[in-house]
Amino acid sequence: MDAIPVYGSTGQKVDSVELNEVVFAASVDERLVHRAVVMQRASSRQGNASTKGRGEVRGSGKKPWKQKHTGRARAGSARSPIWRHGGTVFGPKPRSYAYQLPKKVYRAALRAGLSDKVSAGDLIVVDLSFPELKTKELVRQLSRVEAVGKVVLVIEEGLEDIIRIGKNVKLLKVVHAKDLNVYDILWCDKLVVSRGALQQIQEVWV
Repeated sequence: MDAIPVYGSTGQKVDSVELNEVVFAASVDERLVHRAVVMQRASSRQGNASTKGRGEVRGSGKKPWKQKHTGRARAGSARSPIWRHGGTVFGPKPRSYAYQLPKKVYRAALRAGLSDKVSAGDLIVVDLSFPELKTKELVRQLSRVEAVGKVVLVIEEGLEDIIRIGKNVKLLKVVHAKDLNVYDILWCDKLVVSRGALQQIQEVWV
């Protein structure tokens, strides 16, 4: 696979690096990518909707009136679901919507997402260097490599301060290489990867 440039903090090309074909030149199966995104979105749902059944709503359990000879419909409880202020039948309860795809399926989906970014020219490899850890410096370096719009910055372990300063930037997500996921890859316009994170990605997702 052809080498792609590595950009320094000034926005100039300082080196080039070869990409692993297994990870960055995989076939793009849209069905797998869709399954991965649906799984991630479902797993992020709070699932805390809750309703009260007839045993939980306020009200007496006493029979409102006798069974016969009143001229009224039979009734056994004021908490009946057919009564106003009664319980809900089969209403939602707090639950988890999370589920897991097979590992091979998710890995194939992530490789497909990365390959699509490379083919579209939206993968940028950088050598991060900060004279001072400030948000404006991070924004300046990203603009120098033309990382505009929605950006995901992937960094290696040990650079937690970059995550801290990146929280102040709108439309920017800073993640560790181990936390890279299909949804974030599809969400962003530009995927910016540090050289160290690129090495980790090629080792883990091969």
